[in-house]
Amino acid sequence: MLNEKSLAVSPDCNDCPIRHRAVCARCETDELERLEEIKYYRKFEAGQTVIWSGDRMEFVGSVVSGIATLTQTMEDGRTQMVGLLLPSDFVGRPGRSSAAYDVVATTDLVMCCFRKSPFEEMMTRTPHIAQRLLEMTLDELDAAREWMLVLGRKTAREKIASLLSIIARRDASINMRDVGDQLAFDLPLTREAMADYLGLTLETVSRQISALKKEGVIELQGKRHVTIPDMGRLLEEAGDDADGGVFA
Repeated sequence: MLNEKSLAVSPDCNDCPIRHRAVCARCETDELERLEEIKYYRKFEAGQTVIWSGDRMEFVGSVVSGIATLTQTMEDGRTQMVGLLLPSDFVGRPGRSSAAYDVVATTDLVMCCFRKSPFEEMMTRTPHIAQRLLEMTLDELDAAREWMLVLGRKTAREKIASLLSIIARRDASINMRDVGDQLAFDLPLTREAMADYLGLTLETVSRQISALKKEGVIELQGKRHVTIPDMGRLLEEAGDDADGGVFA
């Protein structure tokens, strides 16, 4: 069930930072009004579990701000981070009654949630929602396939550069900035979390980030604020095409 320690918040939809990317991106005014009737916002503190694997899903929704992780736990207790949920990503699956993964807030998290049953009913009556959700699902599938390449074939340096480019491009998209410009963002993951997600050691992550900084590929202020002077160069380090792949 939804974590009972979650705190209700009330952002204004007109000022929503993910409006142009969310599941409601193509909705007309009357469709948004119907969504308003089944919508609520929830806030989670960093480290809180949004939902546990196997729990009944009573909601679906989008990440408005912050980042969460998708984690799967094996029978012997071993865990593996299998995905990141960035702003505008959709949580939950219409038609599925229970959660497939643990969803944990990595940073303070705000979610725009919809009551699941009414949302499923709206999908049948609102092609704009169904079409947008299909597009997002296909993008997620492409991203998962691309991430298999990152984890399976790329070097440690390429893995770090790939993750930084993913986060940078998503941040640029949310804030509607040109990825050709110099990009700056706050890294939402600790180096320990990056190591876990990439299948690397903490020492390797720290060493590769330091190397990228020393060579001018990235600039760092403290441990979290990252500036990318030349996105093309970072993509070269990641072994990606100039268009940045499917994560943009």
